[in-house]
Amino acid sequence: MVSCFRVSAKTLSNEEPEHASFPPRGWNSYDCFRWIVSEEEFLQNAQIISERLHAYGYEYVVVDFLWYRRKVKGAYTDSQGFDVIDKWGRMVPDPDRWPSSAGGKGFTEVANKVHSMGLKFGIHVMRGISTQAVNANTPILDTTTGGAYEESGRKWSAKDIGVKERACAWMSHGFMSVDTKLGAGRAFLRSLYEQYAEWGVDFVKHDCVFGADLDINEISVVSEVLKQLDCPILYSLSPGTSVTPAMAKDVSGLANMYRIAADDWDSWGDVASHFDVTR
Repeated sequence: MVSCFRVSAKTLSNEEPEHASFPPRGWNSYDCFRWIVSEEEFLQNAQIISERLHAYGYEYVVVDFLWYRRKVKGAYTDSQGFDVIDKWGRMVPDPDRWPSSAGGKGFTEVANKVHSMGLKFGIHVMRGISTQAVNANTPILDTTTGGAYEESGRKWSAKDIGVKERACAWMSHGFMSVDTKLGAGRAFLRSLYEQYAEWGVDFVKHDCVFGADLDINEISVVSEVLKQLDCPILYSLSPGTSVTPAMAKDVSGLANMYRIAADDWDSWGDVASHFDVTR
């Protein structure tokens, strides 16, 4: 069981999940930096949020996707083989862009600095497991023992749980669902979110599991894991394209918040699309 003494936003209770009482305010690294944001750049922006906007209710600073991808030639959104993973197949920050993560520290020092500014720290994560981990066939961590996950007289690994037919639609080379019917699949997801809590994460933006990419099984498992943590983590589902009222009802008891639209850019078409969504 992961424990902590941080103060955070409303979270999933041990009985029934609560929604965020209002849309959380803060800053996300994506629009300015895409995936190549560095630790220095991120913390500089966090400091600005703390000094200029915290007084107006802005409290979250969030690292968006691919914080684990090495910034080298050939790496892009849907590239394969450029990610940094640990021996259990879990994504860890690229130490060249996030130097404080060296030595297995993950985002611990970044989160501590964000908390010292009076803010809360968030990260973007993808569905399931990375193709890189499946190809490497990494073992699965059993967080209850600290060793490799064993069941039915065998040790389980990434190839046992990855569902290649359920790859993320917009990052098909990068991530796929895990088989949550398997104890090993659930153990892998548990190892991810317990690690995020250990790092000091307050907010998780979970991508490619809602709307057109709905994976209610993974959402349910993650929700259950978060309920068991002492550390409160706000659970957000993204991106939310092609969401239906039925889908929203299905996840309303599992997540704190969810998106019902795609990204907005500076075009009337993006704005106009919301009329149909809200209708």
